[in-house]
Order: sequence, then structure tokens, then C-alpha cells
Amino acid sequence: MNRELLEEKLAELPLYVYHFLTPQELDFTDRVRWICQNECPMYNKSWACPPAVGTVNYCKAKCRMYENCLLISSIQEVRDIADIEETLSTRPEHEALTNQVGDILRELGVEPYILSTESCTVCERCAWLDGKPCRYPEKMHPCVESHGINILPVIEELGLTFQYGENVVTWFSLLFY
Repeated sequence: MNRELLEEKLAELPLYVYHFLTPQELDFTDRVRWICQNECPMYNKSWACPPAVGTVNYCKAKCRMYENCLLISSIQEVRDIADIEETLSTRPEHEALTNQVGDILRELGVEPYILSTESCTVCERCAWLDGKPCRYPEKMHPCVESHGINILPVIEELGLTFQYGENVVTWFSLLFY
């Protein structure tokens, strides 16, 4: 794959930041999965979430099958960060960017494995709930946290911050290739 061409195409997108790393640089931990299981209302309700994605060890092995990982981030300003509805309304723009980057990687000859934000929202009702296969596996991206990935150490190591201001929403995706 031509990384120079990839970077040219990434520069055309409204990404806040992108960074290349290896899957070995990521911290996989059951502590993050514990949060999914005990605090997230989507646990056991989607193919994009645990337990459907597999154990943390399974997810770690799957991600580490790839040589490269591309972290992308976008930010959106909102009137009130405490307004969860307004905050979540900025998510589709980040998901569209994530899909654009996935398409660019495909154009360059690689099939990415994509982790993105929150639970999948492609279908109104996930087939997981009915014991059926995912209807759109090519569109469904598990969330970063579902794999037990603690993204904060990578962000800190890169000198980035998770909070860019009082009313700024920060979204991250990881694309393995």
C-alpha cells in the first residue's frame, strides 16, 4: 500500500488528527470490558458489542493479526456538552469520516478491520437479539471499547488530549490493515 498516497487523501478530509501505529502499541484490558458489561446499556444487544465481539483476548488476537493501525479523530463543537442528545447527534459525521477512510484504504488495496464509536446503529433492531447473523457486516463497526482497548494511553503518548474544550466532542476510530 502506498502510505504517501494515503496521507495525501487523509489530508483532504476534515480529520482533527490521524496517526499511524502498530496494534502492539494498544493497551487491551478487561477493565475496559468491565465498563461495557456493567455500565453500558448496549451490552449483549448488538453484534458491535460484547459478548458478540468475543473475549478481550480474542479481540486482541484479531487486531494483532494486522501489521498496521490508523487512529483517526474528529471533533465537533456543541452548545452544551452535558446535552447527551446534542453530543450524540455529532456521531454520524464521524462515522461517515471513518467510512471514507475505510473506502480509501480499500481503494489502495487493503481491507481494513474498523473499530469506531459506540454501538452500531445501522439497523433499527440488531439481528444479535434474534440469534441471527449481522445483516450488514461490511457496514457494522464494533466500538473501540468493545475490544477492551484503553485508547487514553495512546492519546497521551501522542501528546493529544481527550478534552479540547468545554463544549467539544472528540471521536476516535481505529482502522487496522
